[in-house]
This record gives sequence, C-alpha cells and structure tokens, in this order.
Amino acid sequence: MNSQAGKETIYTKDFLASLENANQPEWLKNLRSEAFEYFTENGFPTPRNEEWKYTNVAAIGNEDFRIAQSSDFTPEKIAPFVFNESKESVLVFSNGSFDRNLSNLDAIKDATVLSFSAAASDEKFGEIFKAKLGSLVDFEKNGFTALNAAFIGEGVFLFIPKNAKIESPVQFLFVSDEGKAAFPRVLVVAESFAEATIIETFVRADETKYLTDAVIEVSLADEAKIKHYRVQRESHEAFHVGASGTEVARGSVYDATNITLGARLSRHDIDFKFNSEGGEAFVDGLYLISEDQHHDTHSVIDHRLPNCTSHQTYKGIIDGKARAVFNGKILVRENASGTDGYQSNKNLLLSNDARVDTKPQLEIFNDDVKCAHGATVGQLEEEELFYLLSRGLNESLARNLLTYGFAEEIVNKIEIESIKKQLDEAVLNRLNANLEA
Repeated sequence: MNSQAGKETIYTKDFLASLENANQPEWLKNLRSEAFEYFTENGFPTPRNEEWKYTNVAAIGNEDFRIAQSSDFTPEKIAPFVFNESKESVLVFSNGSFDRNLSNLDAIKDATVLSFSAAASDEKFGEIFKAKLGSLVDFEKNGFTALNAAFIGEGVFLFIPKNAKIESPVQFLFVSDEGKAAFPRVLVVAESFAEATIIETFVRADETKYLTDAVIEVSLADEAKIKHYRVQRESHEAFHVGASGTEVARGSVYDATNITLGARLSRHDIDFKFNSEGGEAFVDGLYLISEDQHHDTHSVIDHRLPNCTSHQTYKGIIDGKARAVFNGKILVRENASGTDGYQSNKNLLLSNDARVDTKPQLEIFNDDVKCAHGATVGQLEEEELFYLLSRGLNESLARNLLTYGFAEEIVNKIEIESIKKQLDEAVLNRLNANLEA
C-alpha cells in the first residue's frame, strides 16, 4: 500500500454499504469488489508514475469527499444546463447516479435506455451489458478508474439497434453537490449502421468543491456513426477525472470533440481502439484554462488492424498561472498496414506565467503506414495585434478576437448550436470584453 492508499480508505465504509444494498448480480458485485481491492492496494496515482508525471493529484487524496446518498436537485435547478436541442433527450445524473425523474426521454424513440440495474437483469440486453461493461476502460488503468468501477451504481446503458438513427442529440448531464464524490458511468452500444449524437456535459450548480470521477464506454459495430461531444464546465473549486474508452469496427466512424473549461484540476484519459479494418476516427479537443487551473489530456489511439484512419487535433489556450499537459500517442501494431494517422497539438500562452507540457508520440511497428505528428507553443502575434489596434479596437477585444481565431478550427467543428454559443462566449469573454467594446 502506498502512502496515499491509507487515506483513500475513507471510502471503505461507503463502499461496503453500497455493495450490501445493491440490487446487482454476483458478477457485477465481484467486479466492483476486485476494483476496490485494487484501489486500496494502489491508491491514487502519483508523479512517480510516468503517465502522471506532470499531474499531482495529492490534493484530491487530502480531501474528505463523501458518497452522496441523495440530492435536492430540482427540474428548475437543472433547466439552465439542458441544451435546447436535447430538451426531450436528456439523461440527468445527480451526484453520479442516473435520476429518471429529472430526465426526459421523449425524443429517444429508436433506442433503448436502461438504468444499470435494469440492464443487468434484462433478458434481452443482460448479456450485452455484461460483455461490454468494463471492456473498454480497464479498472486497473489507475486508482480513479478502479474507484469508479468500485462504485458502479445507477448508470445508463444506451443501446442503439441496427439501422436506427436517433434524430435528437442525447445529452448526459452530470451535476454534483458540495463536498461529495460522484462516480457517473455510461455505456453506449451502437449496432451496425446505427447513428447518433451524444453529449456529455459536466456542469456546476454552485462554485463549490467536489470530485467527479467519470467513465464512459462507447462501442460501435460495422458502419455505425457516432458524434460525441464532451463539455466539462465544472466548478473552478472542483476536481474532475474522466476516462473515455471507445472501439470501432469495419467502416464505422467516431467523431469526438472534447471541450475543457472548468475545474481546479482536471484530467481526461482517452483510450481508442480500431477492432476491424476500415474504421475512421476524429479525436479533437480544446482546453481553455486560466488563473491556477490545471488540465491534463492523455490519449492513446490504437491501430490494431489494417487500413484505418485517425485524425487528432488538440488546441490549448492557457492564461494566468494555469498549466496544461497533453500526451497523445498513436500506436500502430505490426499487422496494421495501411494506417493513416495524424496528430497535432497547438498551444497559445496568454501570459508569461502560463505553462504547457506537450508530448505527441508515434509508436510504429509497421513500415506500410502514413503517420505524422507535431506540437507548437506560442503567443499572440504582435503584428496581428497591432493591425487590429490600428483599426480602432481596444486591446482586450483585439486579444480576444485573435484568441478566438486560434480556437476557431475546433469551434467551427461543433454542430450543436447551444454548445457553440457557450464556447463563443467563453473565448470572447475571457477578459470580460465583448463585441460592443
């Protein structure tokens, strides 16, 4: 047991109580028990772990976050966080647990939405649920994935059948109370030729301190198409650690855009696997942080089979004394001939105290591939700034417009207008400037 593991046993009492009271099959309880044993033996990761070298999570271990048993969230309190496009297709998680009373499933006509307890006991979907849960995010990845697995409770299983197309974007909305630890979990399975847009939104009801430890797994069968938006706008006092595991099959397309704006300390792990030939993936993102925020993105795009294509463009805007970390790896295995992989990480530092550690990686074990990667770190161009100032703009607005221009490639990719509007405001109002200034 490492030095942190003893502290983390504050979760033991809550874990044992939740396991005893859970209406879950033995296989799931066994999975949870194994995960909690791993956590108690290993604790949270430390900077001695190469994958966490630049992200010290000791502050999380020093907090006494408790597991929430209930919440006082109401439809009125949730309403401001629901996008117009998903008012009738929103699945609300309060303190990590799926709350059907706060959710609206009216527009989800061609898919099945089940709570984890219902999915585990369902005659039709039980075996699919068992086979896929935990298959894309291994609980032994780190202490956070282990703790999330240990506290698997009332998550959401979204099943999209063959040839089905969900017209309305499905929004997973996560909100937490002060002083609580939340462990939301989502499993999405899309059968052949299925299509859907899913949105993860992590929001703050108040500027308070809490922990979100989230996991989502997304499985695409042949020719399926999923667009996945992830918007993290947690409290600037909160801690956020998330893991996304995705697999695609022959001819399927996965298009992800990850937006990070909130949390005092945040981390997002992305594990992506090509499990058949001919798949395609877009794994893009934008992090916009300031003051003393810290954000870390770690991604692995695993080309396991031939003739697959991956595109990854990540941009960072770092202000104040904020620090960003980007570590992206494209892994091309021996039999993955015909791979086409591209990765780019560009960062804009808006202050002399801002910092970024970027490490794009290629690990290639096949000669018949086309791969490229690159990273840049820079500041606003003085000539461009001077040009805008000479046209009568004040300096704050000029800087914000140039900052927006840097982010525009990612912003314009977003097809959900409500998300795009939020992001526009976040970038343009970074220095409390506005277009009328």
